[in-house]
Amino acid sequence: MGCEALEACLKSVGATLADLRHLCCVTSTGFLTPGLSALIIRRLGIDPHCSRADIVGMGCNAGLNALGVVSGWSAAHPGELGVVLCSEACSAAYALDGTMRTAVVNSLFGDGAAALAVVAGGGPARGPRVLKFESMIITDAVDAMRYDWDPAGGRFSFFLDPQIPYVVGAHAELVVDRLLSGTGLRRGDIGHWLVHSGGKKVIDAIVINLGLTRHDVRHTTGVLRDYGNLSSGSFLFSYERLAEEGVARPGDYGVMMTMGPGSTIETALIQW
Repeated sequence: MGCEALEACLKSVGATLADLRHLCCVTSTGFLTPGLSALIIRRLGIDPHCSRADIVGMGCNAGLNALGVVSGWSAAHPGELGVVLCSEACSAAYALDGTMRTAVVNSLFGDGAAALAVVAGGGPARGPRVLKFESMIITDAVDAMRYDWDPAGGRFSFFLDPQIPYVVGAHAELVVDRLLSGTGLRRGDIGHWLVHSGGKKVIDAIVINLGLTRHDVRHTTGVLRDYGNLSSGSFLFSYERLAEEGVARPGDYGVMMTMGPGSTIETALIQW
């Protein structure tokens, strides 16, 4: 999945594997050494001098953590191509034990991969600029999303606290307000919201607490309906749908938001 997503991403921006200078791979559904990035570089024959990074185990929020890493790399290497690649095989973590806990997890999470090209400076922009990031770890809910070892099954099983949608929703305003602080922008100035497809209750909590409309999160709910929670790559599936709509205009602002274990909320302010 990761290889296909990477090649599709490069094709969409008119680049080839030979143009790639930095690859940052994200996954929380596989632990690999020397890392998914190294395996993809070998499989696709990418230049072995391509720099790489792997973000493992950070969960559904990690796509924006990776975007922060690649944005920093790109700023230090203007004009060179970096890619964020999120590849999640959530079905590999499914457990079959007859409990409601695993039934909810198995019905919610799906498999998918998505990639995003990032370039700093020079040439016409093919997409929005990343202006700012803001993060928050809700330390009181650090155990709300986690892997537990199941000795009977001989594997890890995922635990999802049923209260987490309300915890995330209650803190969403704090993060978004910090993101917009100092920019002169208000929430009403944000034309596009790209929110992680964490589940119906999570989306509802974000909508209510941020005062959004159902139209604002149409891509989020569409991705959840069609594919489920794709962990770290969910928000990129929403971004792809927005890009295909062609409704974003120069000067428009957008907010990307991901939520995951920690419990963590990650945000980014972007402008077309």
